[in-house]
Amino acid sequence: MTKGVMFDFSGTLFRVASTAQWLDAFAASTGLGLPASERAELVRRLEEFGALPGGVPPRRIPADVQEAWQERDLTPQLHRTAYTALARAAEPPAALDVDALYDTHTAPASWRPYPDAGPVLRELRRRGVPVAVVSNIGWDLRPIFREHGLDELVDAYVLSFELGAQKPDPVIFEAACERLGLPPADVLMVGDDRTCDGGATALGCAFHPVDHLPVEQRPAALTPLLDLLS
Repeated sequence: MTKGVMFDFSGTLFRVASTAQWLDAFAASTGLGLPASERAELVRRLEEFGALPGGVPPRRIPADVQEAWQERDLTPQLHRTAYTALARAAEPPAALDVDALYDTHTAPASWRPYPDAGPVLRELRRRGVPVAVVSNIGWDLRPIFREHGLDELVDAYVLSFELGAQKPDPVIFEAACERLGLPPADVLMVGDDRTCDGGATALGCAFHPVDHLPVEQRPAALTPLLDLLS
C-alpha cells in the first residue's frame, strides 16, 4: 500500500519557461537588442544545444562538454559549467553574458507549476501522505516552491547536488524513503523520465510516469495518481 510519494521537479511538478521566453526575458532585463531574425536563429541554436536547464534536451553535445554533462547534477559548479558551455556552443552574440543568462533560469519567475500540482499536493497533505521532492539538479529549488506557495506541502527535498548522487542511483531514492520514514515498498515515485525516475523500482518503489509537456498541454496528469492511494 502506498503511504508516501516522491515527486520529480522539472517536467513533473513544474515546467521551465520556453527557450524563447527565457531569452526574451533576459534581453529585456539587460537591454540586449536582437533583430527578429537573429533572435529566432539564436533560439534555434540554444535549443539545438539544450542550453536551457529543464528545457529542450540537447541534440548535440560538444565532445569537450560530455564529461561535465554526464555529472552536471552532482555539484553547482558542474551544472553551471555544462550549461554555460552549451550556451557558448550556440555562438551567441558577444554582448550576451552566458553566465548571467544561466542565472536567470533559477529565478521563480522562470518556472510555472502544472495546473494540478498544487491541488494534488494539498490533497496529499489533507490525507496525511508525506511528500518528498527528488531531483537531479545543480541548484536549490526550494525558493521556487516557496514563491508558488507549495513549500509547506513538501516534507523533504532530496537534491542530487546536496546528496552527491544522481537518479537512477538507488542511493537518492533510499535517502528520500528514509526521510519520509517509510520502506521503499510503501513509496510511489512520480516523474517524467522513465530511466532516471523509473530507477526507483530497483529499490522496490512503485512508479507513476507523466509526460514532460508544456503547462498548457498537460492539465491533469498528476490527478490520476490520487486513485492509486485510495
